[in-house]
Amino acid sequence: MKRLILAAFILTAAAVLGIPAAVNRLGPARIEKAGTVVHMYSHAEGKIINLSVEDYVIGVVAAEMPAEFPDEALKAQAVAARTYIMRRLTAGGVANPVHPGADVCDDHRHYQAWISGEEMKKRWGAIGFYRYYFKIARSVYSTRHQVMTHAGQLIDPVYHSSCGGLGTVSAGEVWKFDIPYLKGVPCPYCADPEPVREVFFTLAEFKKAAGEDISALPASAGGKGFFEVIERTSGGQPKTVRIGSKILPAATAREMLGLRSARFDLTLDGERVKATTTGYGHGVGMCQYGAKGMALKGKNYQEILKHYYTGIEIHSMEN
Repeated sequence: MKRLILAAFILTAAAVLGIPAAVNRLGPARIEKAGTVVHMYSHAEGKIINLSVEDYVIGVVAAEMPAEFPDEALKAQAVAARTYIMRRLTAGGVANPVHPGADVCDDHRHYQAWISGEEMKKRWGAIGFYRYYFKIARSVYSTRHQVMTHAGQLIDPVYHSSCGGLGTVSAGEVWKFDIPYLKGVPCPYCADPEPVREVFFTLAEFKKAAGEDISALPASAGGKGFFEVIERTSGGQPKTVRIGSKILPAATAREMLGLRSARFDLTLDGERVKATTTGYGHGVGMCQYGAKGMALKGKNYQEILKHYYTGIEIHSMEN
């Protein structure tokens, strides 16, 4: 009886929310829509699976943004995720040497992260699954077909978790090429509850990661001499740093050390190296915790997107 009541509740909720065919055996549907199918390599299944664009976007939003975020932030994430995949699909696709025949995969290090309905259930539990799945699906379908363009072209809508309230940075200050819609902007409402983090390396771990032996440095020096910010971006983020004898882009140093952000500082703390980071991610494009903060301040998803992506337009693009 309880299962029947739950089933009736879910089906009724789908009708009220206006999500077309949102439930298939009480789970996310894979609805093939006219024209566009996403061929995604699933690492969990070890094969390519075919998804409708909206089903793909639901999985991306679930993977890339906390489901408890406000609806307007989730809508902004949905439009960004849809723009990303439509830009790739309408460009005719790019040969995938790792997964031939796939448009994308579900690994965030290569493309956008994506999770299945089964993974959602594992993360949120049975009751949480229906609560959050419908919340995300509502955000996706309420922005259905909507994408971002600049000068008539689909944009590359990069995003990151948190700028730590320091503001985003321009693409050219991280990746050495400027993009007109990826300019640094203030982010006064970043809602990251813990923007500053500390991690520690033993001297051996640091040597292995950085290739620099700093064991001879006296702890009383606080590490002075082994780390220096050579150049900063216009927003104050490290752009070029020196670690020991190496001069590196901050983004490269971040990857080398496995840090949360390129906004970091290194100090010697006894027999360890302390890395202090602010924010999480590369700092370009939409700040997800900033989007949350803007939504909590009453901004809608169009205002959020137009804040983080300079000079863009939001259009309906039929699948």
